[in-house]
Amino acid sequence: MRNFVLGGAELQGESKKRFADIQERQAELSQKFSENALDATDAFAWYAELHELEGVPDDVIAVARAAAEAEGKPGYKLTLKMPCYLPVMQFAKNGALRERLYRAYVTRASEFGDAALDNTPLITEILALRQEEARLLGYPNFGELSIVPKMAESASHVVSFLRDLAVRAKPFAERDVADLRAFAQEHLAIADPKPWDWTYIGEKLKEARYAFSEQEVKQYFPAPTVMAGLFKIVETLFEVSIRRDTAPVWHPSVEFYRIERDGEKVGQFYLDPGARAGKRGGAWMDDVRARWLRPDTGAVQTPVAQLVCNFAEGVDGKPPLLTHDDVTTLFHEFGHGLHHMLTRVNERDVSGISGVEWDAVELPSQFMENFCWEWNVLRHMTSHVDTGEPLPRALFDKMTAAKNFQSGLQTLRQIEFSLFDMLLHTEYDASQGQPGDAMDVLNKVRQEVAVMPSPEFSRTPNTFSHIFSGGYAAGYYSYKWAEVLSADAYAAFEETAGADGLPSIETGRRYRQSILEAGGSRSAMESFKAFRGREPRLDALLRHQGMADPQSA
Repeated sequence: MRNFVLGGAELQGESKKRFADIQERQAELSQKFSENALDATDAFAWYAELHELEGVPDDVIAVARAAAEAEGKPGYKLTLKMPCYLPVMQFAKNGALRERLYRAYVTRASEFGDAALDNTPLITEILALRQEEARLLGYPNFGELSIVPKMAESASHVVSFLRDLAVRAKPFAERDVADLRAFAQEHLAIADPKPWDWTYIGEKLKEARYAFSEQEVKQYFPAPTVMAGLFKIVETLFEVSIRRDTAPVWHPSVEFYRIERDGEKVGQFYLDPGARAGKRGGAWMDDVRARWLRPDTGAVQTPVAQLVCNFAEGVDGKPPLLTHDDVTTLFHEFGHGLHHMLTRVNERDVSGISGVEWDAVELPSQFMENFCWEWNVLRHMTSHVDTGEPLPRALFDKMTAAKNFQSGLQTLRQIEFSLFDMLLHTEYDASQGQPGDAMDVLNKVRQEVAVMPSPEFSRTPNTFSHIFSGGYAAGYYSYKWAEVLSADAYAAFEETAGADGLPSIETGRRYRQSILEAGGSRSAMESFKAFRGREPRLDALLRHQGMADPQSA
């Protein structure tokens, strides 16, 4: 009933027609925003010479060389796709090369590039339409409209939550920046770090402090081994089996699987892991169809999901190698998939992820990330790409020590995005908007919470697809909100782990039945309390992220 009302069912006459026109225009603009961001990303290429690539991992260089050769061009083709862009920013010793890619990356789909791909006017129109939609439905702004079907009480409640978390995280972030500056000056001869230097400095500091590099870790995570390990933990914990299945696919690299329990098919999923030209960046899970007791046949339609990532290709006949971040991303998206596929609800609109409050939908995904930090889980899904040896315990211990490296900075960055999103949809008057106003809002947020300056030319909103084309408008805070839920939920597994350190199957069963199987058939808070026996607490998140005692920073 609520969704019908929010969908304009009670509007009459001209208001109803205008509401429908707004929905149609918003869909067009969101699609165009996404296309512009993708096209602007794909449009950039820099054909580097080998001497420019000093420090860049060999596998990244090999892929860049192959990409240039495929076009009949000399040199090494660098792009803004994450499997190429991020390693260059982390490892390239050439500051000019990092600057070139950084400037291209942060100015995508803006006035600094092809005018036909500039998302600035689209942002202005999208915001104005959202504000008009909210007022047609009787709400003062889109932020308050967005909150109606969510867990949070109000937009101001969200803003208070974010600002409270910012206060807790800021001392840690300031310490992170001080560490980076001191290390850059003392060890890298960078007295005044520029925006394109921070990622490189951070990687070098992490290597120095914890004596390992992402490149070293990556050798132990061949994609097939990781996938087998992921399937094993899911099969064990949630009492299912996963096996290959057949279905038409949209690319030869896409795989199709089925999930069964006691011989009964409970769900199926497509897996599309690799980065390629023309494919949207990032990672996501989406539903192909939902579980539904069909009224036309009387049979239960099993759910189907698609899990999409953008991992680097394999080179020299070797399988793709995943960074530990890639592994975490894979577990994250699989958590969404499990939420969708393991549901036992037969009503389509509240089965799986459908009907789940948007600020709680990240709970199962972020929950799964925790297993990527459990030795007794991780060691079974690693094998060195050359020797087959599992990940050494000593290297894992270094990774664990580095787990919360720059957690203060990372937390503030997410708060910056979240606060910008909510203030943009509550305090900014979009009806009077001018192109570029979104940057003014972002700059004010940065003045409030950021501890690291951003360059004047950066146009972050222009590729902020989550809020302009991805369903997270006035909802990006959901990531931090759900982290509280997921950290507290995972604490139940920490409390009940066996002597061997492995998670309790009994706890897994309670989690599956209380949260995954319930889908959107009841409120997320009810599901959480059914599992935990109480409301969520912030302390587990702060503990997991090494920020349990802000006063000691």
